[in-house]
Amino acid sequence: MKNISIVASALLACCCINTKAQEKPNVLLIAIDDLNDWIGCMGGHPQAKTPNMDRLAARGVLFNNAHCQSPVCNPSRASMMTSLYPSTSGIYFLKPGIEGSPVAMENTLLPVRFQDEGYYVTGAGKLFHGNDQNEKHQPNWAGSFGGFGPYPQKKISPFPGMKVWDWGVFPEQDDLMPDYKIAAWGAEQLAKSHDKPLFLATGFYTPHVPQFAPQKWFDLYPMETLQLPKVAERDLEDISEYGINITRLRHSGPNMKWTEKNDQWKPLVQSYLACVSFVDHQVGKLLDALENSPCKENAYIVLYTDHGFHLGEKERFAKRSLWEDGTRTPMIIAGPGIAEGAVCSKPAQLLDIYPTLLELTGLKADSKLEGNSLVPLLKNPQADWPHMARTSFGPGNYSIVSENYRYIHYNDGSEEFYDHKKDTHEWNNLANNPEYAERIKRHRAQVPQQRHEILGENSTGHSSFFATEAVSRGEPIPADPKRSKKKKSNSMARKPK
Repeated sequence: MKNISIVASALLACCCINTKAQEKPNVLLIAIDDLNDWIGCMGGHPQAKTPNMDRLAARGVLFNNAHCQSPVCNPSRASMMTSLYPSTSGIYFLKPGIEGSPVAMENTLLPVRFQDEGYYVTGAGKLFHGNDQNEKHQPNWAGSFGGFGPYPQKKISPFPGMKVWDWGVFPEQDDLMPDYKIAAWGAEQLAKSHDKPLFLATGFYTPHVPQFAPQKWFDLYPMETLQLPKVAERDLEDISEYGINITRLRHSGPNMKWTEKNDQWKPLVQSYLACVSFVDHQVGKLLDALENSPCKENAYIVLYTDHGFHLGEKERFAKRSLWEDGTRTPMIIAGPGIAEGAVCSKPAQLLDIYPTLLELTGLKADSKLEGNSLVPLLKNPQADWPHMARTSFGPGNYSIVSENYRYIHYNDGSEEFYDHKKDTHEWNNLANNPEYAERIKRHRAQVPQQRHEILGENSTGHSSFFATEAVSRGEPIPADPKRSKKKKSNSMARKPK
């Protein structure tokens, strides 16, 4: 009898700990870098194999019309973590970090807010942009586990550009990949018992370039049967010079001319798909760990990516565009009380995640957040939703998305308008079609008139924006500060002592 009493007391103590931890719901954030809609449940590529993201979508709501606030890593992640638009914070490009914007620093960052509310907050991998920002702003950050590495001794692809722009089979084993290690770390955290509610964030680096994965992931996509994305001939003929320049001048990735000349389109598509399937497998490890976790019954899962990625669409291979392939991001939210297996076509935004999590976990709303809670759509994906999604690439360049349309406004005044009911690929610019004049007017009204000045300097986005602005004014393209600095450094190194 005494032994039974001891066991019962031990079980009661264990239950009390878990009950205390479950007073507030747990949160699992899964961030993926540079993932577009090439996942099975979104149908972006007909051959994409992503069984784990698909099973997560079957457990919750898939937002198939979700968009980033900037098609660049740093400003997108800063916007998501602060729930502020770039036009409010001034963080438009890869620099500065959040601490470089006084406006952004006025907001409590998402993971810090949850730590302040009594959560045990921890994370690993790419959550904010750059290790320095993760160390400053992600409580209990466990590290990058290698980041974008490892790298081969020599580039695999023939592309002569920067080291990070590479693709192909590498390394030999999954366990050499940083994302493998991040997933294993995340699974370990989920297996632990916590005396506080858990806020766990995992940031995967794949499929961001370099697009490397072991051979078995390439074997899923044999080259002889691989399908290229659908594109249209002369697709850019109805787009302004400004719209073309802002997506090409001073960009670092391969262009269509080089890709076709060097027969690299299929290898790029194959590498990207291999990376997508690899990272999907890592997502599966987290989902399996959660199924066996003390957190299982009371956890909200949010999977999102920081922006899209072109693989030949609009004759380009990169991010940094205001078209569908640049702004659209997978977003899946699952958990208690959320509709299961539902698809929501209402326009959602990454900066909506912060206020959504506050409401889901019963925390007080923050009036300084510019996003909108998605909870009404999580309960009823077809609910009325008056909001549109807004993306920017520098002040004056905006994409405004509603449920069925995309409007693009460039800083020189040129415009684009697409009817997604008839033209999902955005091949037919209707900006000058009088039949759409009233719709265009409604979307144009969403363009912000107050725009924070550009903060930071000397990133690819800065160079592209200022080069495009110069051309639009009929001026010479300014010298690239990064290249000038490199040349100066090299010349100084050759001087005799």
